[in-house]
Amino acid sequence: MANREAEFIRVKNFIDGQWVEETGVESEPLYNPSTGEQIGEVPISTSETSAAAVESSYSAYDSWRRLSVGKRVSYIFDMRKAMQENAEELAVSIAIDQAKHISEARGEVQRVIEILETACSIPTLIQGDSLEGIAGNICGRVIRQPLGVFGGVAPFNFPALVFGWFIPYAIGVGNTFVYKPSTQSPYFMQKMGDIFNAIGLPKGVVNIVHGHRNIPQVWYDHPKVSGVCLVGSTPTAKKIAESCGRGGKRTMLLGGAKNFLVVMEDAQTDIFIENFIHSCYGSAGQRCLAGSIVALVPEVYDRMIEKMIEVSQKVVVGDAMEPDVFMGPVISAAAKKKIENYIDIGIQGGSELVLDGRNPSVPEKNKNGYFVGPTIFTGVTPCRTIAQEEIFGPVVSVMKISGIDDALNLIRAQEFGNGACIFTQNLFYTEKFISEADVGMVGVNVGIPAPHPYLPFGGIKDSHLGTDKVQGKDGIDFFTQNKIATIRYAPPSGYFTGESGQKVVAAPTKPQDVRSCVAR
Repeated sequence: MANREAEFIRVKNFIDGQWVEETGVESEPLYNPSTGEQIGEVPISTSETSAAAVESSYSAYDSWRRLSVGKRVSYIFDMRKAMQENAEELAVSIAIDQAKHISEARGEVQRVIEILETACSIPTLIQGDSLEGIAGNICGRVIRQPLGVFGGVAPFNFPALVFGWFIPYAIGVGNTFVYKPSTQSPYFMQKMGDIFNAIGLPKGVVNIVHGHRNIPQVWYDHPKVSGVCLVGSTPTAKKIAESCGRGGKRTMLLGGAKNFLVVMEDAQTDIFIENFIHSCYGSAGQRCLAGSIVALVPEVYDRMIEKMIEVSQKVVVGDAMEPDVFMGPVISAAAKKKIENYIDIGIQGGSELVLDGRNPSVPEKNKNGYFVGPTIFTGVTPCRTIAQEEIFGPVVSVMKISGIDDALNLIRAQEFGNGACIFTQNLFYTEKFISEADVGMVGVNVGIPAPHPYLPFGGIKDSHLGTDKVQGKDGIDFFTQNKIATIRYAPPSGYFTGESGQKVVAAPTKPQDVRSCVAR
């Protein structure tokens, strides 16, 4: 069992295979959100440090890409094994500074292990295409190749998962990577840096730099950076897309969300309620696929609200390391204040607060933690602020809808398009919802429509900007470029070589006044 009492964490950068203490710069305190206590400090690295990390990754790129794909993937196998062997320690590192409940932290680590397992199939996923007989003795070939150095920016809420979405795919196909974790949850990547060294990952293949927006800003115009990845807010994603567009960089940018749980008249109550709890209150509502709006048809409206309140009141809020707790704190005092402000906005806007999660009861040792309990509003209309903006906390807005078309229209009107779920046993409702819900990820009788690692993950509209989604084949497409080869492997049709070596025309193959712009 991993040691649950962390010593003071002095976060360092990981550059060129070495832990580097950033000196002469400001630092930010690192807190345990469950207690409000400072547990470490994070350096606010300079732009020069970011540039040095890029140079390190660029220097490593040529030799790394020239390794056989089997050798590169062997490092991913070793990474997977090391994560399995240290799974509890990695989960504790998440629960300490990100304060996701330890059971959810274990689940996040396990999901990353599954992503690594999928990335181990890169030798198959990276295979190109070929076509014979394009023209006389000519064939064509499509070859997937890496691009160079990529940069990635992670949010606070999934320090392990976002690492898994970006780095294994990027380095597995032959790129190198500079990664900026959130300053609010950097501890997991400190553990991963140790794993990189333990498995002998060549220096510079992955660099880790801590800091603010100045770190990725170096990448946007840097001639040695090929692309930038982000999981974060939509405004930040749009700024990066604009900046990288000017610099000709690829982008993979996942933004905000406002997700619907639609409950039809034939929904199974127990299935919905179980999924509602995990969707809306898991990770304290701090995830891009959290249920935010519950849309109920009239036939089940009163009954479901009564049941939602009943089970929400039983949710145990407290320390992320306590086994009997279901929901831990939010990430910071500022996040707590922001969520409570949205609750005030909801009340002022005319919605009915039927369950108030402000100032929940927690043990004395957690009295300074950043807790918001389950919160439910009813009578919410689409025009209200709490129905439109991403709250990123355990706040649920309940709407009454007339039917499936009404639900689809509400989803279509949202600026976000990440995920939506429907609870029904009706095949017509199911297929109509899958086809017409204007989102990137759809769930049927599940509360979190997160695809498994073998499939792409990402939304549409303002929830996703860039060229590809994360993981699955999209991950391979984003981190590779296609090179097309046209190959003549013998003299063209209509010619042969005579005994003396001269070219002899056997027969004209086309009229002499026709010229092709392609090989024939």
